[in-house]
Amino acid sequence: MARDEALKAQWNEVVGKLSNQFADGDSLDLDAIIYLIGVQELGQLDRKYKKDHKLDLMHIAICKLLTPYGYYELDYVDEEGWPHYKTLETLPHLKAGEQSVLMKEAIVNYFLETEFIQ
Repeated sequence: MARDEALKAQWNEVVGKLSNQFADGDSLDLDAIIYLIGVQELGQLDRKYKKDHKLDLMHIAICKLLTPYGYYELDYVDEEGWPHYKTLETLPHLKAGEQSVLMKEAIVNYFLETEFIQ
């Protein structure tokens, strides 16, 4: 199976499993999945988040997802349990489609690492 086809199949598996678990089967989009990863990484699953915290959660997720690529590194966790990352390398300028592929690949790798998918 070609790399792109494998990524597409794994991405569809992630979307399917998460959609069934969190959206009653309605298909979650990329932003929703990034948000869920942020909540998972923060570890405070039982609380409601305001809009500004939702953006912070997405930032946590993006940093976590791009850490294996060398763009970010966990710097510290504050007294409220929020992780803070430092930038190691500036992200390259990517077209929207390229950004989407990078994030999908990083998400698939995240869920492979956590054994959510195989």
